[in-house]
Amino acid sequence: GGPVARGGLRWSDRTEDYRTEVLGLVKAQQVKNAVIVPVGAKGCFVVKRQTEDRLQWQQYGTEAYETFISGLLDVTDNLSGETVIPPQQVVRRDDDDPYLVVAADKGTATFSDTANRIAARYGFWLGDGFASGGSNGYDHKAMGITARGAWVSVRRHFRELGVDVQKQDFTVTGIGDMSGDVFGNGMLLSRHIRLLAAFNHLHIFIDPEPDAAATFLERRRLYEMPRSTWRDFDAELISKGGGVFERGAKSIPISPQMRQRFGIEAERLTPHQLIRALLTAEVDLLWNGGIGTYVKASYESHSDVGDKANDGVRVNADELRCRVIGEGGNLGLTQAARVEYGLNGGVSITDFVDNSAGVDCSDHEVNIKILLGREVEQGRLTLERRNKLLQTMTDEVGRLVLHNNNHQVLSISIANAQMAGRAREYAEFINYLEQHGGLDRALEFLPTRDEMEERIAKQSYLTRPEIAVLTSYTKMFLKLELPEADYIDHPYLEQPFLFSEFPQALAKDYQEAMRQHPLRRQIIATQLANNLVNLTGPSFFYRMASSTGSTPAEVMKAALFSREVLRFDTFWEQAEQLDFKVPGKVQLEALSRLTRMMRRVTRWLLRNRRGQLDFEDIPALRQDIDAVRAMLPERLPEDIAANFKRRCAVLTEAGISEEQARGFISCEYIPAAIIFVDVSRGAVDVSRDAADVSRGAVDVSRGAADVSRSTEATLMQVMDCYYGVNEALELHWLVRVLNQLSVSSHWQALARETYLDELAGLQRRFCRNVVNHVMNH
Repeated sequence: GGPVARGGLRWSDRTEDYRTEVLGLVKAQQVKNAVIVPVGAKGCFVVKRQTEDRLQWQQYGTEAYETFISGLLDVTDNLSGETVIPPQQVVRRDDDDPYLVVAADKGTATFSDTANRIAARYGFWLGDGFASGGSNGYDHKAMGITARGAWVSVRRHFRELGVDVQKQDFTVTGIGDMSGDVFGNGMLLSRHIRLLAAFNHLHIFIDPEPDAAATFLERRRLYEMPRSTWRDFDAELISKGGGVFERGAKSIPISPQMRQRFGIEAERLTPHQLIRALLTAEVDLLWNGGIGTYVKASYESHSDVGDKANDGVRVNADELRCRVIGEGGNLGLTQAARVEYGLNGGVSITDFVDNSAGVDCSDHEVNIKILLGREVEQGRLTLERRNKLLQTMTDEVGRLVLHNNNHQVLSISIANAQMAGRAREYAEFINYLEQHGGLDRALEFLPTRDEMEERIAKQSYLTRPEIAVLTSYTKMFLKLELPEADYIDHPYLEQPFLFSEFPQALAKDYQEAMRQHPLRRQIIATQLANNLVNLTGPSFFYRMASSTGSTPAEVMKAALFSREVLRFDTFWEQAEQLDFKVPGKVQLEALSRLTRMMRRVTRWLLRNRRGQLDFEDIPALRQDIDAVRAMLPERLPEDIAANFKRRCAVLTEAGISEEQARGFISCEYIPAAIIFVDVSRGAVDVSRDAADVSRGAVDVSRGAADVSRSTEATLMQVMDCYYGVNEALELHWLVRVLNQLSVSSHWQALARETYLDELAGLQRRFCRNVVNHVMNH
C-alpha cells in the first residue's frame, strides 16, 4: 500500500479462491493500519502438494513460506546506514523502498523466527524486526493483546447499554475454541461470561445454563492445555441438556433445554442447522475469535462473500438477535452485514478496529527494534541487553496499545452520538474523501448521495461500522499529509508524539536516538493524526478546512494549539474516568461538550491567527486561561452565573462531583476567555477568538485580550466592560438566536458560523472601544 507498509503472510486453505481471500484481507489491513505508521500489505500462499501426514504437511507449509520470504527479499532494497542498496540483478521501476515487515497470520503464527533467520542470511537491515513476534519479540498470544484490544470495544458497547461486563453476568455465543489466541484469551477476560455455545471446525459446544465461575476456571484450564479441543471440556460442568457434538455428525439431537435457550423447534438438526441457530440466538454478545465469514447482508449472495467453506452455516445480518458483536477475528462479517446489523439497532464496529491491537503491538515492536538496532550496531548496547530490555517493557507496550484502542473506540461512540446533528456534514465529508482521500464509496459499502439523503429523511444515520471506515480513511489521509508539514520537526511535538510512543525506559535513556529514528517524522505524524482525530472526530478537519479555507496541515496545527492551551487532555481524561459512575449518555455529553469547545477555538485560530501560531506562546497562553477559569462563575454577570450553576447542578444530580461538573461547564465559557496574551511578545491573540467561539453569551475574553494589550486594563476590568456592553446592546440575545437557527444543509451550517464570527468581531471592537475610552479618560 505504500513505501512503509506491513501485514501478515497467510497460509491459506482456500486453494480455489485464495486471491479473493487476500484481496479482502489487504483491504481490511489498509484501514486497520490507520493507527500505526506503516500502511497495509498482505501476502497469501497455498500448498499444492497433498499428504495425510500432519508433520509432513507442516513441513510442506514451512518450505512454501521460506520460498515466499526469500522471493520477497530477493526484490527488496536493503539499507546500510543511510545508504540504500538495491537488490542485485533486479530492474527497479519505483523509488527506493527498503522498508519491508512481515507479520504472522493464519497458519504462520509460529514462523516469525524462520522469517528472521532468512532475513539474517540476506543481511536485511531490520534484523529480527523483519518479522515481529519471534523469540525475542512480543508474543501476541501470551500477551493476549489482540483479544484485549477487542475487549475494549466490548466493554465500551456494554457501558453505553448500562452493563459492566467485568461485574455483571452476561451471555455469550462464540466462534472458536480455547486453544486459539483470540477466542481463548477473549473468553478469559471476564469472570462473568456465561458461554452458552461455541463452535470451531471440529466441534459444537453447548451449555444452556452455564455457571459463570466454574466454567471460567475450566476454560482457563483448556487454554493452558496444549492443543485442547472442546472435547476436553469437563462434561460434569456442562449444564443439563448440553454437550459437545461432532461437526461431522449426520444429525444432532436437540434437548428441551437447547430448544428453550436457543428458540429451536426441531428435535434434531444437522450440524450446519444447529450452528445457524447458535449464530442467530438471543444473547448479549457474539464473540468472533475464529476464521471465516459467518454473517452476510440479507441482500448479498454467498458468492458475493467469497468464502465457500462456510456457505452452509452463514446467516443474514437481519437474523441476528445478539445485542453486541465483538470481532477479535478477521472477516467474520461482511461490511454490508455490519451496516445492516447497525441499522437494525445492533451494536458493533468492525474487525479492523476491534482487533487493531495486534498490528499496533507489532508496530511498537518494530519501531523499538529499529531504535535499539542502531544502538547495537554502534556498540552502545549488547544484543543480550537489548533482548532483556524488550522483555521488561512487555506490559508497558501493552498499555500503550490499549490506550490507543480505547481512544479510537470512544471517538467512534462520540461521533455516533452526535450523528443526528452532523449527518449533512458527514454527507459532504464522504464526498471530500472520495475526491482527496482515496475513498471508494462503493467498495467500502458507504451509502450513495441519494441513499444518504434518504437516511437523513428517515432519521437513520451512519452506523458505527461506517463511521469506523471514515475514521480510518481520515487518519490515513492525514498521516500521509503531515510528514511534509513545516512544523512536524518542531521540538514541541517530540514529547507528546514521539517520546511518549515508546516505553518510559527508552524515553528516558534514548531520546537523542529517537530524534535520529529513520521513521521519526512518520511516527510523529501518525500519532498526531491519531490523537487529534480521536479527540475531535473524523469530520473535524474537513469542517475546519472547508469553513476557513485552510489546509489539513494548518487545521491540525491549530487544533494542536487549542488542545495544549485549553488543557484539553486533562478534561478528556476526567471524562473518561466517569465510566460506570454516571449514565453513559451523561458521559458522552460531557465529552461532546469538550469536542465542541475544541472546534470553536480551532476555528477562531484559523480565521484570525492562522499564520501566527507559535508553539513557544503556549505556556503563557495556558497560564492566562487557567486564571480565567479560576474566576468562573463568580466573575460572570448574575444571570449568566446563575445559568452556570444550574447547569452544574444537572451534572451533579447525574453523579458527577461538584468540582468536575464545574470544570466541564467552564469549558463552554473558556473559549470566550482566551485572553491574557503576552502583549510585549506579540503572542497569538487567542482571546479574540473567544468571541466567535463561545456561543456569545460568555465571550469574556474576546475583547479582553487585545483590549488589555493596548490599555493595560486588568482582566477583571475588561470582563466587566465586555459583559456590560453585551448587556447594553443585548448581543447575547442575538447570539442565542443565531445558535437556535435550524439548518438543513452543510452550507447553511457554514453560513451560520460566518454570522457568528462576524458578530464576534463586532463584540470585540465594541468592547475595545469602550475600554480604550474609559482607560484614557
